[in-house]
Amino acid sequence: MSACLPDLNTLAQSIKDWGRELGFAHVGIADVALGEHEHHLQRWLEAGYQGEMDYMAAHGSKRSHPDELVPGTVRVVSLRMDYLPGDTRMAQMLAQPEKAYISRYALGRDYHKLVRKRVQHLAERIQQAIGPFGFRAFVDSAPVLEKAIAEQAGLGWIGKNTLLLNRKAGSYFFLAELFVDLPLPVDQAQTSEHCGRCQACLDICPTAAFVGPYVLDARRCISYLTIELKHAIPVELRPLIGNRVFGCDDCQIVCPWNRFARPTQENDFKPRHGLDNAELAALFLWDEATFLNNTEGSPLRRAGYERWLRNLAVGLGNAPTTIPVLEALRARREHPSALVREHVEWALAQHEDQ
Repeated sequence: MSACLPDLNTLAQSIKDWGRELGFAHVGIADVALGEHEHHLQRWLEAGYQGEMDYMAAHGSKRSHPDELVPGTVRVVSLRMDYLPGDTRMAQMLAQPEKAYISRYALGRDYHKLVRKRVQHLAERIQQAIGPFGFRAFVDSAPVLEKAIAEQAGLGWIGKNTLLLNRKAGSYFFLAELFVDLPLPVDQAQTSEHCGRCQACLDICPTAAFVGPYVLDARRCISYLTIELKHAIPVELRPLIGNRVFGCDDCQIVCPWNRFARPTQENDFKPRHGLDNAELAALFLWDEATFLNNTEGSPLRRAGYERWLRNLAVGLGNAPTTIPVLEALRARREHPSALVREHVEWALAQHEDQ
């Protein structure tokens, strides 16, 4: 830690101002004690709700103890960056089963590099002001309870859909953290009372993935099934997925607080390659080179080409029976991947049963 610090209240306010100058809509400061959040995580893991996401339990107590993950950490600067494109057409896209629905956060460039670079710039700005200090930046890339930290930092509260909600911005935003060894004054934590009796998010979930308020069984969540799951999607869940081929926004779309969500000002988060209005059949005919070219620097790369085709096959199985849909599926019947072939055969069977 720097040997000569300015007034810590002044420094904390400066950090917030600098963060806003760098494009962050909200900046807060939390201490490293996450209390009940640690116990909630442990109960969730013991129930097996993480599915194949073994990394959720792979780091012991470091996930809930920032000072163990980065020794010397005494505060965490939590930052919010909005990502919602201006014209989302989410409900309209979900109502057109021949279209491919892609979660709105994944339509543009991958957020990790952009947000991390901004957090790094913030750390450099602090260093210019006070000299060398201990820090480490994170953007969804390490064992960090980012939503718990953000709640502690006053950025919002964890809602019944397990997402962080903000009264002025809803939930369409990315979170980032800057671990620091500076004893900055902390912000007042939010509470979860603002959800009230509303349970629209629980009721709308296509696969009934919520065990109850604040508890998500990831094994049934469409985001998990289309992004994290490496194997076949359970047959009983495929019809429920509809045309959602990468992620799911349903529990955000119905959240009343998202009427306050504002369009992003970051061009990198704007839709690319027409993915906000693409036909399932057209995407399914992309060869691997096209997929790699059109998803360069995109969150869609996380699924990979094989699982991209798997997801699209499920969407095509749920689409109306049309010549383009059938031709697209038949064109992949001899695909070298057994995973793809199995989902293609399932999809074709759905049309034969009609």
